[in-house]
Amino acid sequence: MQAIKETNFKFPGQTGFYKGKVRDVYYFGDRMAMVASDRISAFDVILPRAIPDKGRVLNQIAAFNLEATKHLVPNWVIATPDPNVTIGFRCEPFAVEMVVRGYLAGHAWREYKAGKRSVCGVPLPEGLKENDKLPTPIITPTTKAHVGHDEDISREDILKRGIVSESDYKILEEYTFKLFQKGTELAAERGLILVDTKYEFGKHQGTIYLIDEVHTPDSSRYFYKEGYEARQKAGEPQKQLSKEFVRQWLIENGFQGKDGQQIPEMTDEIVNSISARYKELYQQVRGEALDSVDYTGITQRIEQSILNSINSVNLESQKI
Repeated sequence: MQAIKETNFKFPGQTGFYKGKVRDVYYFGDRMAMVASDRISAFDVILPRAIPDKGRVLNQIAAFNLEATKHLVPNWVIATPDPNVTIGFRCEPFAVEMVVRGYLAGHAWREYKAGKRSVCGVPLPEGLKENDKLPTPIITPTTKAHVGHDEDISREDILKRGIVSESDYKILEEYTFKLFQKGTELAAERGLILVDTKYEFGKHQGTIYLIDEVHTPDSSRYFYKEGYEARQKAGEPQKQLSKEFVRQWLIENGFQGKDGQQIPEMTDEIVNSISARYKELYQQVRGEALDSVDYTGITQRIEQSILNSINSVNLESQKI
């Protein structure tokens, strides 16, 4: 099983490099090229095996959703020259992630089940069950950790600690709700429910942009719309397409990213099943099957696409 675990390119005019949990980022002044690798993380830990096709699934779903929402919120993308590559503005990121939830699932459900009746300072009503729809969507921000785990934080603490100015935060909230509404509509068209997701924002030349990926299975949770109500009434688990199944597999095998815990063995069977779920979501979101690719020379293809794009962007800048 072939997969892109990492890239290590050296480009003319490159001004920096950053290796994230799942992306390799190459900087060229105020532009950047982001390579979506096949690495996978959960509980803020990079798992030992990469997942074939995961990177291009995420990058292409993100490209589709960024294009579909750019009339609502400006985003960082200049071009998507390769299934695994996005070229865009280098923005100064805000140190918070805007997590928005329409349903009580995942981390929020685990907090609720433990007896908490508020998440990130947002109160939750009594009597909710796992995967119930919330009265209205809520924003539950997290800090953006460079190392270790992201942490829940309230709007009040963000402003009190000066992490984001109040004027900027109001824009982030406005953009978050707009994007979630559009994402909900796009999901419904494909027979899905957008349960929760996260958005990241940054500034470039004084303008706030939506950055990173949008409405992908790594950043979002989806339920199948058909049968949702019946499953809720029967108290059955929801059929979902997201990375939550990876987290559940890890939890069931004694791993939640805590000190001293061992990552369970990722067999070929597990790796293949995760890859198949990513392809399933791609087909559901895009309405078409994911094309197969030849992994022979794939890193050279990615490298050339970045080189061509950066040269093209530089030429355009010179014309301006």
